[in-house]
Amino acid sequence: MSSRREARELAVQFLYQHDLNPEGVEEALASFWDLQKPARKRNGFTEELVRGIIGHIQPVDTKIKSYAENWKFNRIAVVDRSILRLAIYELLFREDIPPVVSINEALELAKKYSTEDSSRFINGILDRVKEDLHRPLRTALKRDG
Repeated sequence: MSSRREARELAVQFLYQHDLNPEGVEEALASFWDLQKPARKRNGFTEELVRGIIGHIQPVDTKIKSYAENWKFNRIAVVDRSILRLAIYELLFREDIPPVVSINEALELAKKYSTEDSSRFINGILDRVKEDLHRPLRTALKRDG
């Protein structure tokens, strides 16, 4: 498994945990890493994703709500909501990651952690978000900084 895929997987696990037990992000991250296997060290990309998602949670959740037609937000499975938050954050705020990569990674996570129906649901929402993007889908844009 690539280190970025593992980082995304860990981010989804953190988001799932955080959704069920919201607390301060730094405290939650410390607890999260304490619960990981001893061989697994802190992952900078995971933490970057988590902090970015939490920092942009309102616009990300607004996007989910606007495209999850006939679904109440709190009725979306927590794991699916976590995967959507990760992917939509990357699509909207991480121009250094090609959109097709974010979508493919989200679908792989859905296949691993959720159901076939969830994969279709997630793909449908991400397809609609992708249509709103005004950038190349297969290439990353240089990141500022």
